[in-house]
Amino acid sequence: MSSDRESLVLWRRPITTLYYFTLQLFSELVRITTLILTNTTLILSSVVLSALIAAALHFEGPHQEYVAVLKSQSSWCLYWIGLGVLSSVGFGTGLHTFLLYLGPHIASVTIAAWECGSTDFPEPPYPTEITCPQGGESMSINLWAIMSKVRLEAFMWGAGTALGELPPYFMARAARLSGQKLDDEDFNELDEIKDKEDLNLWSRAKLLMHDLVQRAGFIGILLCASIPNPLFDLAGLTCGHFLVPFTTFFGATLIGKAVVKMHIQMLFVIFIFTKHHLEALEDLIASIPEIGPAIHAPFVEYMEKQKLKLHSGGKQGGAPTDSLISKCFEVFLFFMIGYFILSIINSMAQQYHKDVIEAAKKKQ
Repeated sequence: MSSDRESLVLWRRPITTLYYFTLQLFSELVRITTLILTNTTLILSSVVLSALIAAALHFEGPHQEYVAVLKSQSSWCLYWIGLGVLSSVGFGTGLHTFLLYLGPHIASVTIAAWECGSTDFPEPPYPTEITCPQGGESMSINLWAIMSKVRLEAFMWGAGTALGELPPYFMARAARLSGQKLDDEDFNELDEIKDKEDLNLWSRAKLLMHDLVQRAGFIGILLCASIPNPLFDLAGLTCGHFLVPFTTFFGATLIGKAVVKMHIQMLFVIFIFTKHHLEALEDLIASIPEIGPAIHAPFVEYMEKQKLKLHSGGKQGGAPTDSLISKCFEVFLFFMIGYFILSIINSMAQQYHKDVIEAAKKKQ
């Protein structure tokens, strides 16, 4: 049955996979709709909040200035929270939004800060587009100034990744409280391998994570959340299974992901894209045997165009703005998002197949 389920992928069984995906999607929509409709408090709160927002946006007055700022900031924060959730929520393979969105944003701000001699970019067009301030005084550019400029979006992205870790926690907690066995292969595998000695590195890492979270509590969760950790879902399952309080789990996860790990990642990107390190990177690319010169030329051309845009209000006097690097990144982004969508379809189809098999076993 396991091999049959694993064969449910679009490139092997496209029709069956799409059929199971559709059924699973419909089932999830029905479940979520039922959950919302049965939650009277949620419905009333949503109606009241929507009415207040509509009134604030509709009626004219001096408050509109503050409403516009709040609307802009809220949209910006929700955008990064959403990207953070997509990065860790466990849909398919997960969308690597730090690599695709936040990392490039931090890199762009870093390059612009050094080129403009300021982080006081005109708003608008910032943050949609970065341009140098016209006629402003230059400021001292350092690591902390750039960090302050991107700290809000970085924190919100980190908070989104923390929110994305909640489903495994609640799933395991609900199974434990109801007396049911947790339906997760990685978690159930721990009982089978914990007494074995000849374990591979991956299995040892799973056991280490499980034991650390179980024994060290808040500190263990914080340590696991503070580093890039592909096994953190297991930490959520462990905390839910052993009924670790929500405030303990989410508090440690939020601090680890949105504060500790986010500052480590932010510092790394800023460090790499500071002016002198970027110049060293250009020299390093040029020194690569055979392919170095071929890569160096388009890289330098791309960087020069980006700097020119900063001083020309995003325009280059009608010159084409496309470059080989930007086109490659667009293609890379397209394939990453496409693969993410395909992985969601495959994952939901396999989950439906698994649910059907489990339901058939219970009837027997």
